[in-house]
Amino acid sequence: MNRREFIGLLCIAAVTWPVAAQAQQAAMPVVGYLSARAGNDDPQLVAAFRRGLGETGYVEGRNAAVEYRWAEGHNDRLPGLAADLVHRQVNVLAAVAAPAAAAAKAATTTVPIVFQVAVDPIEAGLVASLAGPRGNLTGVTTLAVEVGPKRLALLHEVVPEAKRLALLVNPTSPLVAEPLARDLGAAARSLGLELKVANASTEAEIEAAVAMLAQARIGAVLIGPDAFFGSHAEQIAAATVRHRIPAIYQSREFAAAGGLMSYGGDLKEAYRLVGVYTGRILKGEKLADMPVQQSGKFALIINLKTAKTLGIDVPLTLQASADEVIE
Repeated sequence: MNRREFIGLLCIAAVTWPVAAQAQQAAMPVVGYLSARAGNDDPQLVAAFRRGLGETGYVEGRNAAVEYRWAEGHNDRLPGLAADLVHRQVNVLAAVAAPAAAAAKAATTTVPIVFQVAVDPIEAGLVASLAGPRGNLTGVTTLAVEVGPKRLALLHEVVPEAKRLALLVNPTSPLVAEPLARDLGAAARSLGLELKVANASTEAEIEAAVAMLAQARIGAVLIGPDAFFGSHAEQIAAATVRHRIPAIYQSREFAAAGGLMSYGGDLKEAYRLVGVYTGRILKGEKLADMPVQQSGKFALIINLKTAKTLGIDVPLTLQASADEVIE
């Protein structure tokens, strides 16, 4: 090979290598990730999703791309964000939280959707059956709404003298708020308790709602399982302690941040399972062969330090049955 031929080959390579790299990138499957949360809210949940995706052989940036869309706690943004992901022709759409799942369902009937929700997905109209979903949706449920009466019973056991309780819900998430208010209202009546429903969908409204409940002499409050509240677990924990209102929420993060109690499923496990289902669909498996899953066991966390601050004696039997006691 003479010098002129060698230089010619180098020129051809300089042209073809970028084209080949672009072609490889273009062939890379793209996942749309739609969340009601803010992007920096809980990196552990995103890490769990990526871990599940990795279990099926897909690594973000290596052989799969992920397009993230965050509603930042504003559920009214979700339909536009979902439509944008569909327009970008993602291969699979992962929708985490019930409002995101509903927005994704409304945006497409063809793109496979894998959801994570706290509600019964049949009652929410997401799927017709848990065992064999029809259409383009399947996913994971933590059934956090369905165990709402259990949270009420736990809170009642800790503060049996409280006869007037409250439920804090996000009115912009009716798929969660409405069935939760209905079920907890019935459970409260069966225990001879009065249940007041309070609304909050902004940081300012959280502070105002908790202050209002304290002024109304509410004895305890249940925090609805909502992505917005999950993003503001520390704020809610601080507000309820400051106003001396015993409170219970679904996630451990709430109790760890100073809230009195938490009881619910493992969200990180749920997000991991969403990642696994997403990867399986990318591999070509049929969505109809993937039943809706229920994630993990439920865990009871009690913050004894907060209980002492509030002057509450948590029954020893309940402490013994807790999965974790924070002292």
